[in-house]
Amino acid sequence: MKKNILEVKNLTVSFNGEKVIDNLSFSLREGENLVVVGPNGAGKTVLLKTLLGINPYSGEIKWKEGIRIGYVPQRFQIDKNLPLSVEDFFNFKTLDRKEIISILNAVGINELSILEKKIGVISSGQLQRVLIAWGLLNNPSILLLDEPTSGVDIGGEETIYNLLNKIDKKMKLTTIFITHDLSIVYKFADSVLCLNKKPICYGLPQEVLNPERMKELYGGEIKFHHHDQ
Repeated sequence: MKKNILEVKNLTVSFNGEKVIDNLSFSLREGENLVVVGPNGAGKTVLLKTLLGINPYSGEIKWKEGIRIGYVPQRFQIDKNLPLSVEDFFNFKTLDRKEIISILNAVGINELSILEKKIGVISSGQLQRVLIAWGLLNNPSILLLDEPTSGVDIGGEETIYNLLNKIDKKMKLTTIFITHDLSIVYKFADSVLCLNKKPICYGLPQEVLNPERMKELYGGEIKFHHHDQ
C-alpha cells in the first residue's frame, strides 16, 4: 500500500490579519497527482509557497521524511537583454555540460544550440521546458508546478501537459500542480482540490467536480470537457 508523502491538516495562512487560506486539509500518497483549481486570488500559489516553507502558517504540514521537492514557478518575464544564457542559468546549480544536456533532453529539448541563447529570447514554450528541467534537478520525489502552461499557446499547452505526463510515468513522480484548465483535470489528476481561500471540494475528479461545486468555486456557470486519454 502506498504511503502518504504529504499530510496537511487545518492549514490557515493569513497576511495582515486576512485569511488567504482557511482551514485546509488534504493528503497525498506516493505517485499520485493532485491538481489544484480555483479562480485568481484563491490562494493557490500561496499554498505551494507555504508547502515549500516560505510563508508562515498555522495548522500542520507533514512531509515524508527525507523528501526531495522540485518547484516550477509561474512563467516569468525575463529581460531580453539580460546577459544570461540558458547554460549560465543551469550553472547556478554547478552542473557540468553533460548533466545539463541530459536534463534538457528529458524535457524534449534536443537542440544544443539553445545553451548559447539568452534565456530572455527563447520562446515561451522553451522557457517553460527549461523551468521544468530546473525543477527536475536533483531527482525530486515530488514536483510542485504553478500553472506550468501559463503564457504558452494552446498547442504548446497540450504539449507541455503531455510532457509532464511522460515525465511522471518515467520518473514515478508525485506531483501537485495548479491549472486554470479544468478540462485537463480528468486526464492528469488522481485527485483534485478546489480552492477559493477555503476548500470547496477535494477528492476524485469524477466524484467531486459537478456544476454546483463549480458555481460555488467560480461564482458562475463553468463549462469544460474531458480530454481523450
